[in-house]
Amino acid sequence: MSKFFTRSLAVSTAALLALGLAACGGSDRDGDTGTDTGTAAKGFAKDALIGVALPSKTSENWVLAGDLFTNGLKTAGFQSDVQYAGASTTVADQQAQITAMVTKGAKVIIIGATDAAQLSTQVTAAKAAGATVIAYDRLITNTKDVDYYIAFDNFKVGQLQGQALLDGMKAKKPTGPWTVELFSGSPDDNNAGVFFNGAMDVLKPLIDKGDVVVGSGQKDVKQTAIQGWKAEGAQSRMDSLLTSTYNGAKTLDGVLSPNDTLARAIITSVKAAGKPIPVVTGQDSEVESVKSIMAGEQYSTINKDTRTLVAESIKMVQALQTGAEPTVNDTKSYDNGSKVVPAYLLPPVIVTKANAAEAYANDPKLSALTK
Repeated sequence: MSKFFTRSLAVSTAALLALGLAACGGSDRDGDTGTDTGTAAKGFAKDALIGVALPSKTSENWVLAGDLFTNGLKTAGFQSDVQYAGASTTVADQQAQITAMVTKGAKVIIIGATDAAQLSTQVTAAKAAGATVIAYDRLITNTKDVDYYIAFDNFKVGQLQGQALLDGMKAKKPTGPWTVELFSGSPDDNNAGVFFNGAMDVLKPLIDKGDVVVGSGQKDVKQTAIQGWKAEGAQSRMDSLLTSTYNGAKTLDGVLSPNDTLARAIITSVKAAGKPIPVVTGQDSEVESVKSIMAGEQYSTINKDTRTLVAESIKMVQALQTGAEPTVNDTKSYDNGSKVVPAYLLPPVIVTKANAAEAYANDPKLSALTK
């Protein structure tokens, strides 16, 4: 594979911005990386304290995760301390929360990082206190003291988004070239580069051939990033693109959006400009986006069932409580800049109007929206 498609993760915000499309890839997918297999706790009390530090409530999935952790850990017999970073999404909130969890004696700390590159001090302190650290959904970078990573396969998420963009555009216009715009997530979220590069794994060959054209010419992750994953940031950028690039007869066929919140903001911008809605991708299966898909506006989302991800995280805690090694299924791919972190990855599912009923058959809330 070329450097562009390698899967080693960005080790800091600055590195993510500087490396751009080269930030992520899969050379580690097939090679020996000297993986550290993690350090299991040597067992602890069945009613021990488990800390869960999550980002601010910027999406439905984070809100749901907090509720699921609170209830699931209680059902499993543990005490829990579930905290969200403040609305400002500053990392200082989360740093303080993790420090407090260490002080309280948490045996496992599960972290959905607000800023993946700025938690090494807290993670090191947690390890020194004897806690096991699990990175949840977002890999924590630049520290050897994170023990495990649990997430959906985020590179695959990007690949599915890129392919959905192509499929949707081909359904509307069977032959290219197709004109697109690219959006990526917040540069302080390690996953943003992973999603983007997964999508570019699919799209870049067609961009190089001229079958897919980025109308604005903005192809680099630092040009496409939306700080804080904020809807207003995506809408503002889309407004600017429409004014600068699509103010005449030029047609926009598709927009790569990394998640549902940004997708809806992009669609809002396009509708306000009186333009036809292009094919727009997404992720997270948020209720409003599922409604939009069924209404024929947003084209696709990704189903990453938070219920399953939290349940598997709690299974990791239960294994650690007995002194066992938690189950992992990837010991090669996730280099955080200091070590290769053993990972347990779940498979994401692409969802369009055509398969929504099947995809959400086991989710009563979302299934009801597909009828």
